Amino acid sequence: MKYYLIAGEASGDLHGSNLIKGFIEADPQARFRFWGGEKMRDSWQQSRFPREEDGLVKDYRQTAVMGINDVLKSLGKISRNLAFCKQDIAQWQPDVVILIDYPGFNLKIARFAKEQGFKVFYYIAPKVWASREGRIRQLKAYVDKLFIIFPFEIPYFTKKGVPFVYKGNPLIDAIDASPALTRSREAFFTAHDLPGCRYVAILAGSRNGEIGRMMPVCMEAADRLAASRKELHFIVAGAPSRTPEDYQKYIGDRPNVHLIFNDTYGILKNAECAIINSGTASLEAALIGAPQVVCWSTSRLTYFIGKYVLRILEHIKYISLGNLILDRLVFKEFIQDDFNASAVSEEILRLMEEPYRTQMLDGYAQIREALGGGGASLAVAHAMLDELKKD
Repeated sequence: MKYYLIAGEASGDLHGSNLIKGFIEADPQARFRFWGGEKMRDSWQQSRFPREEDGLVKDYRQTAVMGINDVLKSLGKISRNLAFCKQDIAQWQPDVVILIDYPGFNLKIARFAKEQGFKVFYYIAPKVWASREGRIRQLKAYVDKLFIIFPFEIPYFTKKGVPFVYKGNPLIDAIDASPALTRSREAFFTAHDLPGCRYVAILAGSRNGEIGRMMPVCMEAADRLAASRKELHFIVAGAPSRTPEDYQKYIGDRPNVHLIFNDTYGILKNAECAIINSGTASLEAALIGAPQVVCWSTSRLTYFIGKYVLRILEHIKYISLGNLILDRLVFKEFIQDDFNASAVSEEILRLMEEPYRTQMLDGYAQIREALGGGGASLAVAHAMLDELKKD
């Protein structure tokens, strides 16, 4: 089979890479062409047929456009990428087009692929349960099968009449296979030339807007904490698509704040606790076992619209995936005006003490259990292959 995969962000690259590994095991004749990143490319190179005409088409770091302002500035770029992608699919003639999250781009490709007669699978559903429910019509019209990754999506998509398959969450596979989790604490500090200390992890998001809102508050909270806990350090986990300059202008000359790229799992594993911008990183922290507080803020207008949407979608009580999975507050969420240095620093001190810390870790174990354990990537690959064999 020939598989054409499209991922537009770092998380999609991660899940796409594990899906490719699953296909390599499930389908001895598998060939791949894809939009993604280094992780997908590395997995593809392990296949039996890494042909020159296959492989990575475009790196997500060259195509990613995030936020309304970036979208408006990049309309020409987006249009060119869409046209090129459509042409590339038509020329390569895959057995299936597999779209991984990234709905703004991928739903347009879904329509094209379906109208051209290609099989279309969507892996990691657009978060229509949180916003833009109108996209459900597109999923029904242009996607042959949706492959979801959260248990709370099962009743939602059942009610909406969207055909789906659920085989667990692939993030467990990615985390459990990470060498960062088997490396010793001493080796982590040595690898990054860090002092052996207690530290708080800071994951400020991957978009410029997120970083611009998170980092000033996080740095003020770090200063407050350092005043009473002088031994405490802070590690900022740099997002793959960002540069040191994106963070350093907020860090300044603080000697107790360190910036590290390409080792987020190692940072979370060895942290006392973490301050995390809402998103996949929050679920990663839960699965790794880093006590956390989730923080999120946006413009007044966006927040007003978001509150209105959430009032309509009464089933959405939380912004964090871990809390949504258990439908209760496992860890605190500081949203908009509640996200301030005083509240964050007080919560960090609580996270470092018992029994509060252990109670949160018990909740993490329940989150992992709810996600169904490992093996999701291979199970999804087999399920996709079974769907293709039906025709």
